[in-house]
Amino acid sequence: MSDRSVATTATCAVVRETGGPFRLEQVEISGPRSDEVLVEVVASGLCHTDLLVRDSRPESLPAVLGHEGAGIVRETGSAVRGVTIGDKVVLSFPSCGQCRRCHTGRSAYCDSIAQLKFGCCRADGSVATTDLDHRPIGDHFFGQSSFGTLCVANARSVVKVPDDTDLRIAGPLACGVQTGVGAVLDVLRVTPGSSVAIYGTGSVGLCAVMAARLCGATTIVAVNRRASRLAMAAELGATHLFSPETVDPVEAIRDATGGRGVDFVLETTGVPDVLTQAVRSLDSLGTCAYVGTAPPGATGGIVMLEAMTKGLTVRGVLQGDSTPSQMIPRMLALHQRGLLPFDRLITHYSFEEINQAATDCLDGDVVKPVLLMSGDPS
Repeated sequence: MSDRSVATTATCAVVRETGGPFRLEQVEISGPRSDEVLVEVVASGLCHTDLLVRDSRPESLPAVLGHEGAGIVRETGSAVRGVTIGDKVVLSFPSCGQCRRCHTGRSAYCDSIAQLKFGCCRADGSVATTDLDHRPIGDHFFGQSSFGTLCVANARSVVKVPDDTDLRIAGPLACGVQTGVGAVLDVLRVTPGSSVAIYGTGSVGLCAVMAARLCGATTIVAVNRRASRLAMAAELGATHLFSPETVDPVEAIRDATGGRGVDFVLETTGVPDVLTQAVRSLDSLGTCAYVGTAPPGATGGIVMLEAMTKGLTVRGVLQGDSTPSQMIPRMLALHQRGLLPFDRLITHYSFEEINQAATDCLDGDVVKPVLLMSGDPS
C-alpha cells in the first residue's frame, strides 16, 4: 500500500479535440491516493459511449477514455480493502459511496454518477494524468480511463475476479454485458415459458438474448436492421428475427404471439420512436425496460390510453441495475458453465489499432471491439 506522488510513465490513447483521433501518447500518471488503485491494463472494451464523448463532449477533452478495463493491480492506496497487488480485476462504473442510493445498494443510481462518469476528473476536480510537459489530461472516465497501459482507478470501480480469469475477454463485463444481462435477469426478471422482444442487437442486446434464453423464455424476438446481427441473435437463442426494413416490428411481434404481444421488452437503441414501438409490442401487464442513451431532452412518446388500459410498466435502467462486485463474478461463473458465451461477440485489436476499432464499431462491422494493450491480437 502507498499514497505516493511519484509519477509513472504510461502509454495512453488521448483524445484532444472533438471528433479527433485517439493519439497514443507517453504520459505521466501519479500514484494512487488512499482510495485508489493503480492497475496495469491488459485489455479494454470499446463501445459507443466512448465515441459519444469523443465526438460530442468537448468540455471533457483532452482526456483518456475507456470504461471496460481489465487488468492487474500494481499498487493500492492505504484505505483500499479487498484487493491487493497482483490481483486480477475488472473495472466497472463509479459511485460516491456516500449518497442514499449507494447506502441502499443501488449504486447504479448514485447521486453523483453523471459527474463521476463523464467529468473526466476526480470528484474534487483533480486528475492523475499529465503529458510530458506537465499539462493535465482528463482521466477517471467512468472512474478508470482504461485506454492506457496503466490507469489510476477509484477503488469503488474495482472488482476482484478469480485468478484463472482470461482478462483478454473480461473487460466488457464491466458495462455492456452487465447492462444487457442485468436488465433481463434482475429488472425484467424474465420467467420460464415467457415471451421477450429485444430492440437492437448490439453487444447489449445480444447479451440480453443470451440472458433471456438462460431464463427459459420460449419466444425471444430480436429486432435489428442489420442481417448479420440478426443471424448472431439466432445463434444465441432468438426464435424470431425481424428487420424494420421489411416489416412493422410491432405488427410482426403481435402476429408471432397470437395477436397479444410479448410479456417483456428491452429497448437498447436510445431512439425515441423505437421506444414507442417497444412499448406497443407488449401484452397486457407487460414490462418494458430501456437502456439506450437518448440525447439530452429527447422524449419517447407512449400511447397513454393503451398503456393505462393494458396496465403496462415502462422504466429506465442504468448499468443493468447491477452491483458490479456481485454481478461480475456471477456472470463469469455463468460463462464458465457455457451459459453466457459473451466472448463470441468480441473481436480483438492491438492497442495501436484503436482508431480502426472505433471505425469498425461505428460501422457496425464488429459487435464488441476489445483492445489488447500489449501482444498480438491474433
